[in-house]
Amino acid sequence: MAEWTIEDVANRFHEATQTSRRLPRVRVQGYFNVWPLFARQEWEAMSGKEIELRPMPPPPEAVERMLEAMRWVQWLEEEQRHLVWMRAKEYEWKDVCRRFGCDRTTAWRRWQRALGVVAGHLNAG
Repeated sequence: MAEWTIEDVANRFHEATQTSRRLPRVRVQGYFNVWPLFARQEWEAMSGKEIELRPMPPPPEAVERMLEAMRWVQWLEEEQRHLVWMRAKEYEWKDVCRRFGCDRTTAWRRWQRALGVVAGHLNAG
């Protein structure tokens, strides 16, 4: 098996965030509506349609890779976890720096170090 690089780990985290966005929404089970359905005229129905556009659900392989990447964050400290996920979700560096109270170079170095910790654990195991 090939060695894991920092770029590979960053790409896997990014893929995990994209996969999580494609998962179906979680709903509370057991609630339902007892009001009867009634037919509307076409012109009445058009104003009341609330269409929710959702992306296609991810394939099972992508979900497995997402769950694997989510287990990787156990090797990181809490602040590192937040940093890795913010970058995986494509937050801009200025938002990351504002969140952690540091400049861009320091945030980038911390991000690289966190990805290096994950890559080190993956290469060791």
